[in-house]
Amino acid sequence: MPFAKFQFKAGIDKEGTNLTNAGGWFDASLVRFRKGFAEKIGGWTKQTSATFLGTCRKLFPWISLEGAKYLFVGTHLKANILEGNTLADITPIRKTSTNSITFAATNGSATITATDSSHGAVIGDFVTISGAVSLGGNITASVLNQEHQIVSVPTANTYTFTASATANSSDTGNGGSGVDGAYQLNTGLDVFIQSSGWGSGAWGASGFGASTSLSFTNQLRLWSADNFGEDLILHARGGGIFYWDESNGTSTRAVNITSLSGSNLAPTIGFQTIVSDTDRHVIVLGADPISSGSRTGVLDPMLVVFSDQESITEFEPKTTNTAGSVRLSAGSEIRGGIRARQEILIWTDTSMYSMQFVGPPLTFALNLINEGTGMIGPNAAINSPAGVFWMSDDGFYSYTGSVQKLPCSVLSYIQEDLDISQAFKVFALLNKEYNEVWWFYPAESDGTSEISRYVIYNYLEGVWSIGQLVRTAWVDQNVFARPLATNSGVIFAHEDGEDDDGLPMDNVFIESADFDLQDGNDFAFIRRMMPDIRFYGTNVTSGGPQINMLLKTRNAPSESLTTRATKDISNNTAQVHVRARGRQAVLRVQSDDDAATGNRLGVKWRLGYTRLDVQPDGKR
Repeated sequence: MPFAKFQFKAGIDKEGTNLTNAGGWFDASLVRFRKGFAEKIGGWTKQTSATFLGTCRKLFPWISLEGAKYLFVGTHLKANILEGNTLADITPIRKTSTNSITFAATNGSATITATDSSHGAVIGDFVTISGAVSLGGNITASVLNQEHQIVSVPTANTYTFTASATANSSDTGNGGSGVDGAYQLNTGLDVFIQSSGWGSGAWGASGFGASTSLSFTNQLRLWSADNFGEDLILHARGGGIFYWDESNGTSTRAVNITSLSGSNLAPTIGFQTIVSDTDRHVIVLGADPISSGSRTGVLDPMLVVFSDQESITEFEPKTTNTAGSVRLSAGSEIRGGIRARQEILIWTDTSMYSMQFVGPPLTFALNLINEGTGMIGPNAAINSPAGVFWMSDDGFYSYTGSVQKLPCSVLSYIQEDLDISQAFKVFALLNKEYNEVWWFYPAESDGTSEISRYVIYNYLEGVWSIGQLVRTAWVDQNVFARPLATNSGVIFAHEDGEDDDGLPMDNVFIESADFDLQDGNDFAFIRRMMPDIRFYGTNVTSGGPQINMLLKTRNAPSESLTTRATKDISNNTAQVHVRARGRQAVLRVQSDDDAATGNRLGVKWRLGYTRLDVQPDGKR
């Protein structure tokens, strides 16, 4: 019998059964679609050897007037700036205590108890001690006079940290009378708390996002960041707004905008800060209103405030400036916003607004674009050359002047597996080189309560893909040559090579839906497979690139698939002989994870048309 060509439709479709998507792809990981064909995604390498503390959920790149490249790295513990290969800590100082801290140590323990009245610290905070003298034994001045992370807070006046040495019987002192402490901004959590944060409820249900008590220290720490010229404005959701002056260098920390010279009625709390494009207003989404000539310190989750033009510090509305505020009406809280083309888009939990600069006397016009298309989390929207895309509680949407719901062939799969308790961790990203927007999300099936999976939408070809990968923040190539992403304290450059930071990229696969053999009525026998795979990458000339091709069959949709053949495929494989019988078949192409490392490194591949030698084999 001649070979029959099997051409599978581009994109992953999991909305029906395996059989209803006959002729298509049903499952994948670390595979994208480009020009109608599946291929392995690019690899990643470390961008820098420097590592950071905490879980990063915000990356923001910008360039100084002198051409220096910076990357803001915001984690639940720290605020950092990467310059070159150096990661600098710019976390703001919340409080400074002078000549007021004493210590107590216990023989045989490295735990030090510090006493400082109304210190305001929470577990996980950082404090830098100076001016202390030895406690008399192993706990010397150098052991005390450094940065420490607070491990417990027994009372409002005491906390403990772990010293780098174990106290002995001579450590009976208290550190002296001249001990100072610089307390950094309170840390946040790396987990979303349903009952005491920004909202609670089920994904897709009207209750998700219902405002309860707001907190800064006992909630998931999400940062926003934007540049004001060459300087940086950074903002931890639910907290204050901070400013880092580039001219002072990375050895200096960010400071609260309320402490800047000339600051007038600047918000003391808010959700997110954005700098408008050409008119340069500092816009705070969710802020504390003005009452009796001062900010209340109580966050209004639907209030939008903006500074005077070209000002970081002037927020008092006057007839002589363009500062002001407006309160949104549709929804219960602002989820987030992004800068788009000649407008800023703002989402609440239920609706979407457009904010456009119109000049005095109104300064900005806010128009309700759509109700019922809120955003699932503060970072779930992204701007792209094809418009703005975002994830809502009921699916995916795009905006190019009007709102459109995206047909999604994997929507049910995502909805059924999304860890709704951690939906605020969902974030969107742009991979412009491949015309893609991605959403990373926490999957309930993985049981980690952390980002573990992604979904890709190719906005030029209108196809979807899915997979498993842990990344907690991402920024596309622009300032830096490659897209950058983070995981476990490391910054990775993506679409760089073919491997997992010098190791083979494992668990790469794509699997078809069931396709009928002989129209599914009679049994058929598959004798040969003729692969059509293009190998490329660094291993094509230096080694023997190798992947696996699997053939599975079953006799009825209700039966389990049986793997009939697993064949090694290299760049010189013309055909492989198999023995497979059934009414339906499934084709799977995957990385050869148990092959020699030399055959797996530097391997990238792209699928074409697979040909099968199929023969009739009776009715039973």
